[in-house]
Amino acid sequence: MTQWPEHIAARTWHGRRGAIRNAFSYGVDYLLLDMESPQGPACFSRNRFNLYAVHDRNHGGPRGAGRGLPWAREVFAARGFADLGPFRILLMTQPSFLGFSFNPVSFWLLLQGDALHAVIAEVNNTFGDRHSYFCARSDFAPINRSDAITAQKIFHVSPFQAVSGAYTFHFGFSPTEIAFRIALSDGDEGVVATLNGVRRKACAQSLLAAALRRPFGALRVVALIYWQALKLKSKGARYAPPPLPPKKEVS
Repeated sequence: MTQWPEHIAARTWHGRRGAIRNAFSYGVDYLLLDMESPQGPACFSRNRFNLYAVHDRNHGGPRGAGRGLPWAREVFAARGFADLGPFRILLMTQPSFLGFSFNPVSFWLLLQGDALHAVIAEVNNTFGDRHSYFCARSDFAPINRSDAITAQKIFHVSPFQAVSGAYTFHFGFSPTEIAFRIALSDGDEGVVATLNGVRRKACAQSLLAAALRRPFGALRVVALIYWQALKLKSKGARYAPPPLPPKKEVS
């Protein structure tokens, strides 16, 4: 069992292709948690206020009314992993900062030993909606970094892109690092997003350093999202009002 959260000081890169191009890169802090362990360094808490925190209600199920680990277990079981005995489930997410929380995407990871077998990509938009994409090989074998897992896009994320096209997911996950890549292809349009970082045991020093290096945590992430939206608007991107979210939670 993981006794402490791991701190992944990651770097994300986004590149938009098509008629209007835009690219950006910035640092972001993720925590990798064993959701059965409430422990953590002094400046981190589970389900209560702290400098950094992760609340079960923010994950697994409806946004703000999540069920956390029981929801993830149900999804993995319903999608082909009926016997979860050999597996453990970790959550990789950006923690809240002084009570403020927003996660463009969090990842539920199903592992047997160090081998990654399935992922639930839990996607949130800035309009208050959520949808999750289940990712696994068709034979349920361990996912390698070279494996391409596809899913139809059915959830509105950016107001400057249609709800169409398909995602291709690549998950690189080792005992020392993560390297995730998500590519959206929609004809001549699309986006590529990467997330790379080294896994280290979370400690008060690393989290306090992150607060100084990238102040305001999740609030900073939201500000960066709106800043990139303004840049796209200035380049002539057309705004599309958000449609109703999909009725099903997971696809």
